[in-house]
Amino acid sequence: MVLLVAGVCIRAYRDLSQPDAWHYWKDQYVAPSLTSEVIDTLYLDGSSKGRRALFVSGTIGPAAASWFRSRLDQANLATGDIVLLASPGGDLNQAMIMGEIIRSRSLATAVGSADASGRIKPGYCASACVLTYAGGKPRFGVLGSALGVHRFVTTRPVNDPVAEAQRISGAVLGYMTKMGVSSSIVEAMSETRDIRWLSPRQALTMNLVTAPIEKP
Repeated sequence: MVLLVAGVCIRAYRDLSQPDAWHYWKDQYVAPSLTSEVIDTLYLDGSSKGRRALFVSGTIGPAAASWFRSRLDQANLATGDIVLLASPGGDLNQAMIMGEIIRSRSLATAVGSADASGRIKPGYCASACVLTYAGGKPRFGVLGSALGVHRFVTTRPVNDPVAEAQRISGAVLGYMTKMGVSSSIVEAMSETRDIRWLSPRQALTMNLVTAPIEKP
């Protein structure tokens, strides 16, 4: 028994000794950076017809995709149900994986939150969150909600920052193109390191929003 416990502890130490392993482990098991809530009936446009939704809010951490997949499984959403997002962004790669998961399950996305009656309230989705939002089909545009983009940069040391920036830009472009978003969104991202809030018209022109909601 002592040898068994020792072996487990040694393996755990080796896992956690890897770069960024502790941050991943913490985000996955100890203190997830995202929170979620199942909304039995979300009313998008003030009509009597609603949809089941999973409200996801917070920062997209290093283990967000695994956490998100688990929450979707528990929520038991069906095709056409909604992932409702409210996030300042976070990990670029995790955000894209989350978007891929949304697309693979044929779920819609929207930005905002909901009150106790299931009526949608405006919110914001910025930076990496926009990549997750892009996974939806359709992507609802909620009146008053905001989508913010900016240039993505790496936070880890690299030998060639220019090459790394080009790699990131290429990855984002490939992902957005796959999701049916215009390449012009990458141009908008590259213009500033600060958040640029897209107008409703810009989001529509870029095909980021595909189903605008007239009524809040």
